[in-house]
Amino acid sequence: MIQPSEIHEHMEVVGSDGGHIGRVDHVIGDEIELTKFGLMTGLKHHMIPLSWVDHVENDALCLNLTKDAAKSAWKTKM
Repeated sequence: MIQPSEIHEHMEVVGSDGGHIGRVDHVIGDEIELTKFGLMTGLKHHMIPLSWVDHVENDALCLNLTKDAAKSAWKTKM
């Protein structure tokens, strides 16, 4: 599993299908908060668990879920 120290602000987050999911805002415990800037995120913060990260490639977090699967399962931060 990837360590939180390997994740930094503004890293791109992509699904296993290569689809863009968002960008990292910061890590909170065992979750990654995505930036809320962008039409892809609906201008809201979303949270994804560290367990979804498969590996880092070319300074991007590559998930073990497709873009659509991740977006249907992420949590919206209120």
